[in-house]
Amino acid sequence: MGSRESPRAPSDFRDRVQFYLVDHRTPLGKAIDVWLLVLNLLFVGVFVAQTYSLSATAEAWLWRLEVGIAFVFVVEYVLRLYGARNRLAEFTNPYTMVDLLSVLPTLAVLFLPASVVLVNIGFLRAIRVVRVLRFYRFTEDDEFFFGTVSVGTLRTMKLLLTVLVIFFVSAGLFFSVEYRTNPAVNNFGDAFYYTVVTLTTVGFGDIIPTTWMGRWVTVAGVLTAIILVPWQAGKIVREWTHRGKVNVTCPQCGLAYHDRDASHCKACGHVIYQEYDSRQ
Repeated sequence: MGSRESPRAPSDFRDRVQFYLVDHRTPLGKAIDVWLLVLNLLFVGVFVAQTYSLSATAEAWLWRLEVGIAFVFVVEYVLRLYGARNRLAEFTNPYTMVDLLSVLPTLAVLFLPASVVLVNIGFLRAIRVVRVLRFYRFTEDDEFFFGTVSVGTLRTMKLLLTVLVIFFVSAGLFFSVEYRTNPAVNNFGDAFYYTVVTLTTVGFGDIIPTTWMGRWVTVAGVLTAIILVPWQAGKIVREWTHRGKVNVTCPQCGLAYHDRDASHCKACGHVIYQEYDSRQ
């Protein structure tokens, strides 16, 4: 982590809005980052808490908290579109689309007729699991409110986040489709337990899906884990294998990254020139 001078905010209001939403080094940029992270955690926590049996008072307070956080995220979404130079590109940005999807269930309950909400309550409950995907926005680059991390560290963070997201989304979807018919699934904790023991291939069998949708959620979770986790782990391994190499490209065959003391390309044998300090 290097200490770099904090950049200055632009004078134009629209540019300043965009600047502070992506900045990680000024005091205000750091504060926005921290508060968005805290609100993300609370937003996800509200979803989990609402799957448990609670008193009417607790449910009412959780609903008020959900609406308040959703309102903040709606403001953030509007400001991102307002500040973007290319609003269409920002609107179609996967991170921005997740931001919108994460608040749609809350907005639907607030503004749609009660009859429509009751018909689609299962669908709305399922969509709420995308809230956890908002955390990927914090790994968009290697700068954080606490400093800059290495590429390897960033990829390791993305791998750990991917594993947690797969577990969380699979558990959330499994709960949404099973809690009405499966006596063994009473809350998010039950669904998360089932997801972990299933995706890690332990499979105790004490909880099994009772609906065809529950089975397909399980299949989708397993396939997603098989595809995404090795793919991101491979990036980390490649980063480790290239550590200590210099980005010098062979003019003959185009091979990049050679050992620091290499004088010839290891692929074609062509002479390559690179400065090398023999004291290292």
